[in-house]
Amino acid sequence: MKTSNPVLARLGQAAERERSAGYAQPGPYGYGQPGIPQQYPGQPGSPVAPTVSGTMTVDDVVVKTVALLAILGVSAAAAWIVVPDSVLGVAWIGAAMVGLVLGLIISFSRVANPALVVAYAIVEGAFVGLVSKVYETAYQGIVLQAVVATFGVFFVMTMLYKARVIRATPKFVKGMIAVMAGLFAVMLINLVLALFGVNTGLRDGSPLAIGFSLVCIVVASLSFVLSFKEVEDGVRMGLPARYSWTAAFGIVVSLVWLYLEMLRLISYFQGDD
Repeated sequence: MKTSNPVLARLGQAAERERSAGYAQPGPYGYGQPGIPQQYPGQPGSPVAPTVSGTMTVDDVVVKTVALLAILGVSAAAAWIVVPDSVLGVAWIGAAMVGLVLGLIISFSRVANPALVVAYAIVEGAFVGLVSKVYETAYQGIVLQAVVATFGVFFVMTMLYKARVIRATPKFVKGMIAVMAGLFAVMLINLVLALFGVNTGLRDGSPLAIGFSLVCIVVASLSFVLSFKEVEDGVRMGLPARYSWTAAFGIVVSLVWLYLEMLRLISYFQGDD
C-alpha cells in the first residue's frame, strides 16, 4: 500500500524485506492463519524463520506514547532537582545537542530501535526539565500553564482528526513537510546569528517574535495530523509491532516542540510582571 509519508514508506519497505526474508504472508485474519500452506521450523526442508511478535496497533502506539511521556517526565523532574544552577547552561546545551543527534538518527533510520527511542525520551526529558526550571524561576506558574495549553491543543487536534475535520491529504503532507523544514532552517539560522550577537527580532518578545511563535504553535499543532496519519497507515500496512515505538516517538517530538513554544509565547506576556 502506498503512502505519502516518506518515513513511513521507508519503514514499510524495511518491514516488507523482513517478511520476504522468512515471515509467513498475512492471511485474512493475520499471520499464520489456517488455509495458508506454511512450513514450520523442524519440518523437513523448512527454512528457519524469525519469530513474529505481531503487528502494529493503535493501542500499541497509545501505550508506548504514554510510556515515553512518563519516562520524559521522570527525567525532567530528575534534571530539575539534581542539576545545580551553576552548570545549568552547559547541561542545557549538552542535552539539547545529544537529543538532536538521537532524534535525527531515529528519524532517518530504516529500522525501529526501541532502545534509541527510550534514550531520546530520557535525554529530551532532561533538556525539557532544565528549560522549564529556567522559565519557572523567571515566571512563577508558567510551566503549569504551558503543560495545560499543550495537552489542550493535543486533545483538540485529536478530536478534529477523528472527526475528519482535518485530513492528511498528500498535498497537506507535502506542504507540512516543506513548512516544517523551512521553520527549522529559520530557527537554526537565527540561533547561529544570535551566537554572533545579531538580534533578528524572532525571539525577543517583540510583535515579530510573538507572531513567529504563533506560527510555530500552529505548525506544531498541525504536525499531530501527520503523526495520526502515520499511525493509521502503519496499522493498515501491517507493520511489525515494534514500529509503534517510531510512531510514538513522532507524537512525543511534536508535544515537546509545542510545549517549548507555549513556554516562550506565555513568557512574552509575563515579561513586565
